[in-house]
Amino acid sequence: MSLPIPDHVIIEEEALRDGLQNENRLFSTEEKLSLVQALIGAGIKRIQVGSFVHPKWVPQMADTDELFRRLPRKTGVTYTALVLNKKGLERAIACGVEHLSMSVSASETHSRKNTNCSTEEAWTRIESLIRNAKDHGIIVRAGVMTAFGCAYEGKIPPERVYRLVERYTALNVDEINLADTAGLGNPRLVHDIVKKAKDIAGSIPISLHLHDTRGMGLANLLSGLTAGATIFDACLGGLGGCPFIPNAAGNIATEDAAFMLSEMGIETGIDVSSLCSVTRALEKTLSRKLPGRLAGLPSSTCSAETPS
Repeated sequence: MSLPIPDHVIIEEEALRDGLQNENRLFSTEEKLSLVQALIGAGIKRIQVGSFVHPKWVPQMADTDELFRRLPRKTGVTYTALVLNKKGLERAIACGVEHLSMSVSASETHSRKNTNCSTEEAWTRIESLIRNAKDHGIIVRAGVMTAFGCAYEGKIPPERVYRLVERYTALNVDEINLADTAGLGNPRLVHDIVKKAKDIAGSIPISLHLHDTRGMGLANLLSGLTAGATIFDACLGGLGGCPFIPNAAGNIATEDAAFMLSEMGIETGIDVSSLCSVTRALEKTLSRKLPGRLAGLPSSTCSAETPS
């Protein structure tokens, strides 16, 4: 049986990290700060600002430390980042980061391509990171990458996902994120895995990171919502894609997701019309149309109110 649909959900905006990490055009710290201000102005309450990774591998994230130190402090706004290893966590702690994401892949092949280690080696690493971060009072979101399928291995046995959820639950993490890293999930699969994960995790919130590779992103969001997920990652205009997965499309578009939820009577705190303006400004900066739908429609269409 599906869980009742909530009247409020959180959308984590990931354009500054997942969205920009594949862009050849390097964004300056000032440009990123301007984008943060615009997102806050549109009502975004949680923003993944960047990742603490080596700039050699992801040049777009080279200024993450400086960016965190210069972020505007706003009541009710949470800034978060991604860490992959001990060095990244040390940098995050030095910057005073209060919320972090860290993940292990359910796919052996993806794990080796993404982190250069086996899934079990990755688990040993992340277990230490989680304990260290929580010892420093940091809110930890622990994730399972390729939870709904892998571009290299195909279908992922759900038992692998559930085992990681059990391990995270035993560590008392603050949130468990299930990621459709390659965008291979379908609504039924997402519903079944989210529901089982929710049963295992108990009171720990389940969040979803959905890519729209095969055009099922919003359908998967709705399916996960009815199964108990209450937090969803998204990117302005559907920007993004995993650099270690060929042909992986970007995340679900934030404005599209916020509009759909609002039409369903689910509160996100986001001003959809304002967010569409932010997306159009980003498209102008990038000199291309992004895959999201709503921002490309007439401004009146971006209103989250149903016409009478």
